[in-house]
Amino acid sequence: MEPASPGTIVTLKDVAAASGVSISTASRALDERIMSRSAAAAHVRKVAEELGYRRNSFASSLRRGETRTLGVLVPRLSDTVMALMFEELERAASSRGYFAMVATSGDDPHDEKRAAETLLDRNIDGLILATARLDDELPRLLRERKVPHALVLRTDGVSPSALGDDEVGGYLAVRHLLDLGHRDIAVVTGPSFTSTGIARLTGARKALEEAGITPREQWFVAAGYGIENGFAAGETLLADERDRPTAIFGANDNIAMGIMAAAHRHNLKIGQDLALVGYNDTPLSARLPTPLTSVRVPLDQIARTAIDLITDPAKEPRVRKSIPTLIPRESSGPPRARG
Repeated sequence: MEPASPGTIVTLKDVAAASGVSISTASRALDERIMSRSAAAAHVRKVAEELGYRRNSFASSLRRGETRTLGVLVPRLSDTVMALMFEELERAASSRGYFAMVATSGDDPHDEKRAAETLLDRNIDGLILATARLDDELPRLLRERKVPHALVLRTDGVSPSALGDDEVGGYLAVRHLLDLGHRDIAVVTGPSFTSTGIARLTGARKALEEAGITPREQWFVAAGYGIENGFAAGETLLADERDRPTAIFGANDNIAMGIMAAAHRHNLKIGQDLALVGYNDTPLSARLPTPLTSVRVPLDQIARTAIDLITDPAKEPRVRKSIPTLIPRESSGPPRARG
């Protein structure tokens, strides 16, 4: 069978005629969601390939009332964790026959709502948010409008959510430092408007209380999730050489890297003079001059769960947590004896 001449658009009607079947039969044979294994379907696909037919997925989706497209909203793609999260979401979506498109909000509620409306205007089949704040009204609005959606990494506790168990992660980080013999432990938390910041702090406090240690409130420092926030927090905690913690848990790897820079400025050796644990186990963590102990979150599992929550909305539970793992490295050692 001769392929169509260049510039000629081969239609589904052409494929059906050349295959000797009806248009509806040809359509079913070429539907990637069905992928029939019958001999008739295989024949139609062979004819379509020989003719150079290209299926118009967009038009097909519109006829079905769907676009097979998911919108993903993240605070910023310059954040390594958010970039990795989107890659995993894109991979998980593709495996289900969906295309994922991303927009950023800068962690600003107004920009978040605007970006969400822009994505929804493109007739996406669902919206995935990595931007949820505890004071955020967008998840509530999506629920009221019955928009299929899922929250990832952060949760408001109500909307469908896929995230790591941040309380367990915070506990593991501080329990590790306690097991090494540290008692003077500081915690640099994430923003108070995020479920991640609150849950990781809750887990850290639980580990200290289990060990019979009364937390020193001045050693709990609230910060943003950037390296500069970690540096500022490190300066605060390390300024007084007579009253410094021997170990610090930073609520993400960026915070921990900022603390590393502050420690270097005060001539402290990470892993010897100061033990340090981060969170998220980003690729750079293991490649730092002093490899960083960190809590690893299974982003691939979280991504697959988020897609499940959108494609199978009746499935329970609605908030699903994946268990993190502590990855010990050279940045966390036992405390030095104080003479």
